[in-house]
Amino acid sequence: MKFILGTKENMTEYFSEDGTVIPVTIISAGPVTVTRVFEKAKDGYNAVQVGFGTQKAHRVNKPRLGQMKGVLYRTLKEFRLKPTDTNNAKEGDVINVSAFAPGDKLQVSGVSKGKGFQGVVKRHGFHGGPRSHGQKHSEREPGSIGGGLRTHVPKGMRMAGRMGSDRITYKNLKVVYVDQDNNTMLIKGAIPGKRGTLIEIVSR
Repeated sequence: MKFILGTKENMTEYFSEDGTVIPVTIISAGPVTVTRVFEKAKDGYNAVQVGFGTQKAHRVNKPRLGQMKGVLYRTLKEFRLKPTDTNNAKEGDVINVSAFAPGDKLQVSGVSKGKGFQGVVKRHGFHGGPRSHGQKHSEREPGSIGGGLRTHVPKGMRMAGRMGSDRITYKNLKVVYVDQDNNTMLIKGAIPGKRGTLIEIVSR
């Protein structure tokens, strides 16, 4: 199992050797440092905790500072290991983009862009009311929510509400290019989040 943390930069195009244009997302990945190794016999589960980025001292509380053992990481993240995964990581090991190679299949997780409170047309794709017959302020309204025979609103009714800022995971994304000198990698397709969003990358 290979894993790393990074931040989303932007999207661009990558031209393969045969001239094919591939849409890719640029990720500034790592380096990350292994801060703790969890073992099932001792901790109840197998996992590897890594630290990524840097942080100012006054923004770190004492419990987290003790967990970091004096090193000011911006993010601490655990990667759970399956029983079939091999774990050779040790505390202090540094993981960078050199662990990945073009063609690797990835599972990428991140938090999508927040869009605030949105109506049903944007949030669920409702088509709204007809644009004729005296419509004035009800073109984008949801319509009936009771159904006529009920005295309550059914559970799961699609209505207006908060949209975005959800954790999204994409599977089977492919590494297109790895730049070890600049700690960047190109991943085919779109990645959730805005520029600067923390991205978790796993390859099994």
